[in-house]
Amino acid sequence: MTMLADTRYSNRRRAVAAAFAGDRLDALVVDHGVHVRYLTGFTGSNGGVLLRKDLSATVATDGRYTTQIAEQVPDLQAITASACAPTLAATVEGPCRLGYEADFTSVSQRNALEEAVGEDVTLVPVTGLVEKVRLIKDEGELDELRAVAALATQALSELIEAGELAVGRTEIAIAADLEYRMRKLGAASTSFDTIVASGVNSSKPHHSASDKVIESGDLVTIDYGALLRGYNSDCTRTFIVGEPTDFAREIYDVVYRAQQAGVERAVAGTACKDVDAACREVIREAGYEQYFVHSTGHGIGLDVHEAPAAAAKSTGELAAGMTLTIEPGVYIPGKGGVRIEDTLIIRDGAAENITTYPKELTVIS
Repeated sequence: MTMLADTRYSNRRRAVAAAFAGDRLDALVVDHGVHVRYLTGFTGSNGGVLLRKDLSATVATDGRYTTQIAEQVPDLQAITASACAPTLAATVEGPCRLGYEADFTSVSQRNALEEAVGEDVTLVPVTGLVEKVRLIKDEGELDELRAVAALATQALSELIEAGELAVGRTEIAIAADLEYRMRKLGAASTSFDTIVASGVNSSKPHHSASDKVIESGDLVTIDYGALLRGYNSDCTRTFIVGEPTDFAREIYDVVYRAQQAGVERAVAGTACKDVDAACREVIREAGYEQYFVHSTGHGIGLDVHEAPAAAAKSTGELAAGMTLTIEPGVYIPGKGGVRIEDTLIIRDGAAENITTYPKELTVIS
């Protein structure tokens, strides 16, 4: 089992090394936690890795994690240090062009790197390099995403079957019940603060669960996710509690058809912006275009929001092995809203939908 894990991480390091060598870099220092985990398997809160173009690498962490890093990263030499990136950078011999991740490096951290390296080491800011490699998930990652999506689906199913989404209960109580069920099933935590938005609150795309009481006829949007072994899930379903109004049925039907259109369009080779356009066209034809106020979707993995993005101004195309959420919505202030979201694994043919909770209109009586 260790051999398989080592091969997976070494393959990722090889891909990143090839990418930075193409940018005429000799080495890259990484201390962004998600990227350290992606490249080494180390899960401690303080770590770093130095990658060299000859494919060798060194990791670092502080004294709290020396045993853990030895267990999780047995194939790499480890250095004990509190300031991981500067300590690793100091080991680089010049002349050398040393890259660092500019998006995750503050001015003071950049200054610490400058002080650590020799005069013949040139620091080069790098943006988006590891993220580009992460776009295509390996099979191990896809299995993790399937597992966490299945856990989250089971939690929501149990919540509904137990009658915990009901008239008279508060949004925050329902959110707490759902989060408890995810933790009980093995989730390390939620991926983000659970959204339970009922009645007029459902017109707010990112409403925070409140003490509002669910009333008969309310649209109730639940947007939730679990975190399991570092990987995230993301799913949204909208329910109607009690007797549905004509308004609720109408906008649900519009969003349902828009979401289906996006799912069908999300195949390898499709421009990301065309997925957004497919959803938006259905909503525009129904006369609700002004109430679709966000982009259609995003990638998911070690981060809950990562590339690619499906938006009107997105660039690039989908490729097999990418992930993408499809989550159109209609939000009418003072009345209510609907959002439906699935997480897809992009394939050459039809995408694999890993969020399997039913999305046809569900009325909770």
